[in-house]
Amino acid sequence: MPALVLLGAQWGDEGKGKATDLLGGSVDYVVRYQGGNNAGHTVVVGDQKYALHLLPSGILSPGCTPVIGNGVVIDPAVLLSELRGLGERGIDTSKLLVSGNAHVITPYNVTLDKVGERFLGKRKIGTTGRGIGPTYADKINRVGIRIQDLYDESILTQKVEAALEGKNQLLTKLYNRRAIESAQIVEELLGYAEQIKQYVADTTLIINNALDEDKVVLFEGGQGTLLDVDHGTYPFVTSSNPTAGGACTGAGVGPTKISRVIGILKAYTTRVGAGPFPTELFDADGEALRRIGGERGVTTGRDRRCGWFDAPIARYATRVNGLTDFFLTKLDVLTGWEEIPVCVAYEIDGKRVEELPYSQTDFHHAKPIYENLPGWSEDITKAKTFADLPKNAQAYVKALEEMSGAPISAIGVGPGRTETIEINSFL
Repeated sequence: MPALVLLGAQWGDEGKGKATDLLGGSVDYVVRYQGGNNAGHTVVVGDQKYALHLLPSGILSPGCTPVIGNGVVIDPAVLLSELRGLGERGIDTSKLLVSGNAHVITPYNVTLDKVGERFLGKRKIGTTGRGIGPTYADKINRVGIRIQDLYDESILTQKVEAALEGKNQLLTKLYNRRAIESAQIVEELLGYAEQIKQYVADTTLIINNALDEDKVVLFEGGQGTLLDVDHGTYPFVTSSNPTAGGACTGAGVGPTKISRVIGILKAYTTRVGAGPFPTELFDADGEALRRIGGERGVTTGRDRRCGWFDAPIARYATRVNGLTDFFLTKLDVLTGWEEIPVCVAYEIDGKRVEELPYSQTDFHHAKPIYENLPGWSEDITKAKTFADLPKNAQAYVKALEEMSGAPISAIGVGPGRTETIEINSFL
């Protein structure tokens, strides 16, 4: 069954947009299965650069149907803004499908996200302030608003009033903020209903029917494995499941229908926001990685923290996702270093640890154990095959593959759509 999951194998920002776009011309559906507009993909097509925050990357492939699944949280204003922006650039967005079961990010979710982070002070998580966490909390607390609720004013009004009963107490008594009027929220949400109605569908039924008809479906995760709410560096994580299991719940397909799981792996490591990061660099090398790699968040605009490749993290991603392949991105950024350190294990309390520690305390105190691999100075952006790469670059890729536990089937050697070496086909 031709169902592929494509996800981040580190802390996100690995280049999933490039990988999804590479496959987009060969697949029938691209399904975003979790997260919200706190995730960003940059896709370069020719001389055009597209920054996507909520929409699946497949929206840039003419023959592909892009789908926003039930596991995604949607800010209608952001969705409509992205659609307008692409339309103004000549991109056809009419095939987009949006799950009626997806939850809506309301204005009060955004407000609570921002004031909650400020209230935490030094203990803040580092959220994007876009309301994603509070929306998922409402979903779990069963007071959330779903896309389908926008088409029943009575139900929408009841749900908003019920949600605001507790939230206004929090806003006024704990955060010293003004209470939010439910009528104003209802009016704003109803204003989006007709604008997005053409896209709303029973996406679970459509996706499963497509798989039964041997269509190729690509499930696209936002963020990355180490930001998964269950399997990431908790509490410095997102509020959903970017890991492979999230594709099943977030799109409504059974695990037996997944045929391949592809992890996107940057040739070094970055993360945005707070939390442990053993290989983080605070020197000229870290600044060079940030500058050469253009390491600034697509959605947040924040500089990414940069460090050397972390093999225990890659092995962990292989294990919890059941990865069948890796797509290694940004290999070109490492051009110019005489030696490239790679973290092969950690030192924790004087002991060598080969795998990611499950204890948050241990991970905070983990010190990277490095092996230095020889670098290269040749320009690799024009390489079309693995043999075109310098010998040291080939050796670097092979070393990462051996350390990570799954074959590297494609390599990004530049930001452009065609600047990719495909070793093994994903389809």
